[in-house]
Amino acid sequence: MTESAIVWFRRDFRLADNPALDRARQDFERLIPVYIHDPEAEAPWAPGAASRWWLHHALDELRGRLAERGARLIIRSGDARAELDRLLDETGATGVYWNRLYEPAIVARDREIKARLKSGSITARSFRAAVLFEPWELLKDDQSPYQVFTPFWKRMQRDWRAVQPCPEPRSLEDGSGDVQGLELEQLELLPDRDWGDRLGEFWTPGELAARRRLKAFVDGPVDSYDDTRNLPDREGTSRLSPYLHFGHVSPVQVVDALEPSGELPGGKGALSLVRELAWREFSAVLLYHLPRLSDQPLQRRFEDFPWRAASDYAEDLEAWRRGRTGVPLVDAGMRELWQTGWMHNRVRMVVASYLTKNLLIPWQEGARWFWDTLVDADLANNTQGWQWTAGCGADAAPYFRVFNPELQAEKFDPEAAYIRKWCPELEGLDARGLARIDDAERRRRSYPEMRVDLKESRRRALDAFEDIKNTG
Repeated sequence: MTESAIVWFRRDFRLADNPALDRARQDFERLIPVYIHDPEAEAPWAPGAASRWWLHHALDELRGRLAERGARLIIRSGDARAELDRLLDETGATGVYWNRLYEPAIVARDREIKARLKSGSITARSFRAAVLFEPWELLKDDQSPYQVFTPFWKRMQRDWRAVQPCPEPRSLEDGSGDVQGLELEQLELLPDRDWGDRLGEFWTPGELAARRRLKAFVDGPVDSYDDTRNLPDREGTSRLSPYLHFGHVSPVQVVDALEPSGELPGGKGALSLVRELAWREFSAVLLYHLPRLSDQPLQRRFEDFPWRAASDYAEDLEAWRRGRTGVPLVDAGMRELWQTGWMHNRVRMVVASYLTKNLLIPWQEGARWFWDTLVDADLANNTQGWQWTAGCGADAAPYFRVFNPELQAEKFDPEAAYIRKWCPELEGLDARGLARIDDAERRRRSYPEMRVDLKESRRRALDAFEDIKNTG
């Protein structure tokens, strides 16, 4: 009897450089590709609306690419442990292969699954596919995680090893037989049609789209990336973040595209992009070792930070979500997010600083909104980004880091092109006019008044930080 193995796809929706798929092909004659929709396993951080939209299209492409190579994707829904047991019974498979994820709830579940499978004499193997280094590989001498990025980055460079992607299979021997699965539409992943259709105007999920985007970036913007990545009105960033999150492309493939030898790239722009991958892994390491960070501040003194009460900030929070704060750069960023499912990273820091510092609204509120609306919503990155900006996380300098959105616009959107793109009611005003827009002009253009005075609210935030400066 020909032996078969289940290849359990999660957020590794690619055929190239897929270590679990590659090793399963070496160990078994027939493969059974499987996706199990189990959002409860990720509670309380089950995928948000934008992520579900992306997931639908990712699965659709994966299903087609597997079919081209002779294999069928089996889709199931429910508890992954129970569904794997059923699939093993139905198929007679003797192996389960998957690529590792590192969110705390997933880690605990996967450990249990691996132990149960092995106790039942099932070959159970997991692989590194989403990171360049495992979260337990780059630690301090006392085996605790780095909490400052610079020494982490230096350590990564010191310990760098050449990486090479796994080959893409040309054909697969299907072992699924007559096993039944769900139709993709039965998962009901797609959100409101209008919003979903709008996301489709800006994004094409999938492995092939990821390859095109990576190639276009390496062939062009990468050379000036270190200089242009902070300019929101330019196409200066890679926009690979959702493709990395859903595993359409791996960090190894990114490095390989930048430097085919697999060594650290030498160019300034290319090395800057690898540094961004390092920040992504820095965030993953922190969450892996400190799982409370998704909801609680790294710096415990911030547990007593005097945030405003929810009953007091409800209107301000809604104005922030909808890009109606009266601060042009903040509103432009929030509208870009709502319309495209993405926001430029420089602007992410500005809108997060405005929410937490100027409005004194807890960072968790912002993290939840980003989680629901970003196509690249990643728990480790989202958590780390919000805690960093709020001043309560790793590598933070809370007592002087309060982004002034007007100065940020002047520096990084000097012609106000980004602002006018997403705030069309401000069309006709140049950067100077935007800086001097008065209440009468706001009313004439139906543009909202400012929710708070930037200088006064900055002082209020600094006073609040001073209250907890020497606690905890």
